[in-house]
Amino acid sequence: MKNNIVALLSQNIPEISNEELMQLVEIPPKTDMGDFAFPCFRLAKVYRKAPPMIAQDLKEKIGDVDFLDKIEVQGGYLNFFVKKEKFAQQIIEDYLNTKDFGSSSEGEGQTICIDYSSPNVAKNFHVGHLRTTIIGNSLHKIFKKLGYNVVRINHLGDWGTQFGKLIVAYKKWGSKEAVEKDGISELMSIYVKFHDEAEKDPSLNDEARAWFTKMEHGDEEALSIWRWFLDISLKEFMRVYDILGMDFDSYNGESFYNDKMPAVIEELKEKNLITVSDGAQIVDLEEYNMPPCLITKKDGSSLYATRDIAAALYRQNTYHFTKCLYVTGLEQKLHFAQWFKVIELMGYDWYKGLVHIPYGLVSLKSGKLSTRKGNVLYAEDILKESIQKIREIIDEKNPDLPDKETVAKQVGIGAIIFNDLYNQRIKDVLFDWDKLLNFDGETGPYVQYTYARAASVLRKIGEVPSTFDYSILTDEASMALLKEISRFPDVVKDAAEKYEPCVVARYAVSLAQTFNKFYHDCQINVEDDATRYTRANVVSIVKNIIKAALDLLGISCPEQM
Repeated sequence: MKNNIVALLSQNIPEISNEELMQLVEIPPKTDMGDFAFPCFRLAKVYRKAPPMIAQDLKEKIGDVDFLDKIEVQGGYLNFFVKKEKFAQQIIEDYLNTKDFGSSSEGEGQTICIDYSSPNVAKNFHVGHLRTTIIGNSLHKIFKKLGYNVVRINHLGDWGTQFGKLIVAYKKWGSKEAVEKDGISELMSIYVKFHDEAEKDPSLNDEARAWFTKMEHGDEEALSIWRWFLDISLKEFMRVYDILGMDFDSYNGESFYNDKMPAVIEELKEKNLITVSDGAQIVDLEEYNMPPCLITKKDGSSLYATRDIAAALYRQNTYHFTKCLYVTGLEQKLHFAQWFKVIELMGYDWYKGLVHIPYGLVSLKSGKLSTRKGNVLYAEDILKESIQKIREIIDEKNPDLPDKETVAKQVGIGAIIFNDLYNQRIKDVLFDWDKLLNFDGETGPYVQYTYARAASVLRKIGEVPSTFDYSILTDEASMALLKEISRFPDVVKDAAEKYEPCVVARYAVSLAQTFNKFYHDCQINVEDDATRYTRANVVSIVKNIIKAALDLLGISCPEQM
């Protein structure tokens, strides 16, 4: 229906493209203002007229249309009132005629690489790591829905000076028995101790740098300790990914690019981009109002930027990506701006496809997370605690629920994911159990409960033939629900364009709220077959779209709650 209205406007407003008209046509906040509205303010300069006069002229030009009841002018808006039966028919037929509603083929033949999660080896996977993991997983699903080939990359932080620090800490205060017994917890403990001791004795940092240089030069003792730390870490990470139901196409970490960096440095030299400053090799970016991009330190060891440039070149050569997205914290904004600029200066036009996707911090009521100080909330602990809390709620409210363990896991994990994705990713997330486990607010459990309610309705009614009497769907609650249904394809595209899973999360809440009003206002399981079948089929459509929307967020739907 929106397409039809855009087509009408396009015939009468040649100055504005169809794409822009699609963005300008909106759904008014109140039904008495029409089903769709077109603001005429954009045309005031073009036609040198007041917007209300432009709206009146357009109304007269368009005249009577078979799918519209009427067109009204209100201020600078042209309001369209559609014929409700026709509107209902078109939305439902659009849904029924689409194999995978909300999907598209816009990404066909194109590859998007998404670099996300990427925890640091030998450090616990804490709640802060969940943000990149959850956002990246959702973006992968959204772009896949739009037909892109998506490569999920877990760029493990398995290289760098921190391993020198850990080796020093292990040799001074650790033991093989303690590490084998307590695994990553022991590594974290000695890592925190290193920083405490280094504040008193800065020479420890020199020792750490020396050990990392040994690693870079292939020292077998240093590398064997490093590989041991890596194995311990991967076991923990895999447990977390298993709980979340996530996987990756590549686990190539920073160390994978060690043998690829000399070629990068050589290429930078050949292209006259390298400058030596105090013994370090840099790319001077002063001309672009940025600090220099450090390529190698004085001692010749590499840095994050070197590895990121090598990784980008490898990914372009391997996957031929249209875009490569990097889901990391906002504090890394400058780092990405610097090495993106270096890729551009190297003469690669695909630099335009490199996109940093920043997000805000996760904070506890006790303050900001800090690995060095040990003030952390571990991902595995909070996921298990969330599942346990939901298990307790089920035992209290619905103790006879079948398959309680599966439902507790779906709702507990879904609550944490939804809490993260509901707000714009750039905003900080405050971790609050009372808020995220609420079954009545704008939360994951609320949307999941709505799905379970729809499933319950359909179980009670039984088998329903796929027939519709569109005259039954002309009441206010039904029309509002049909409008929400029709928005889903645009929501998926909007989320992809903005790299914002919150667009989908907020839609899921809006659809659930609109469905619950429909459920309250329109009795479904009634005697009249036409009414029962029509409304039950609408319930089925809503159930499927809620499932599809939550799947885009990485959340499962329980059939009963």
